[in-house]
Amino acid sequence: MTERLDIGAPHCIAPLGARLGEGPLYDPRDNTLYSLDIKGGKIFRTDLATESTETIVAPGMVSALALTKSGGFVCAMRNGFARLQIEDGAARITPIIDPEADAPVNRFNDGKADPQGGFWAGSMDDSEKSVTGSWWRLAPDGSVAKIDDGYHVTNGPAFDPQRGRVFLTDSAKQTVFAAKSDGAGISDKRVFLQFGAGDGYPDGMEVDAEGCLWIAFWDGACIRRFSPEGELLAEAKLPVPRPTSVAFAGDRLFVTSAAIGLDDAALKPAPLSGGIFCMELSRKLEVAARYVEDAALM
Repeated sequence: MTERLDIGAPHCIAPLGARLGEGPLYDPRDNTLYSLDIKGGKIFRTDLATESTETIVAPGMVSALALTKSGGFVCAMRNGFARLQIEDGAARITPIIDPEADAPVNRFNDGKADPQGGFWAGSMDDSEKSVTGSWWRLAPDGSVAKIDDGYHVTNGPAFDPQRGRVFLTDSAKQTVFAAKSDGAGISDKRVFLQFGAGDGYPDGMEVDAEGCLWIAFWDGACIRRFSPEGELLAEAKLPVPRPTSVAFAGDRLFVTSAAIGLDDAALKPAPLSGGIFCMELSRKLEVAARYVEDAALM
């Protein structure tokens, strides 16, 4: 039985007004939260000690970040995978590979480092009209492999190494899949959670230190926590309709959000849309940071 968890009220630590705030990533090496405005072309660096945020111009459409062993990041961009370095407030990109060079309508979306040192990222039709999305893995040796396909809007992944599985979301279909995974691929994929009218759309997600899955719900104005078996354990409301993703740092949970697509009537009661929110938790749920093994990618 999962112990009761108390979730504090959300407070906005960075009222950024991001069009498509996404990809929160905690770096324990300097107690910093990185996040993105995918459509606004920005990278945000938030010092969690002072809750001050630096805005860095992104050199292209950056949609997901992962820490690397050597420092810096591997990222997903509109056109594939790249290394990213931030120095003196400026970001520099070194392309690695574009596995979908033959799919010009697609862009990459969400992604994360896996427990084996690789980097997963999902693609999607940028106009969200066609079901052309796939999941790809960049391996530590620089090779790239397709993991799965047939997705409308990819989000995730979220890794559960204790149970040897990964969660993958198709937001447009309101479906979260679970599959066995050893890092290099998946097997026994099944529907883990299916949502419907009034639930919102499952967006970014993360597995906590107890193996529970946290999901941000676009147009659901909330985050939800599910047990390893898929039971709803908790729901926490946010003062914005479009929370997009989550990240842990100690006993705190951080949530990104989006303002894109909201008209004046929708923004009036939710002026902090596009900001980053923090919630205090009654115990530490942070998982150990994962790093991409990048010696062969340099």
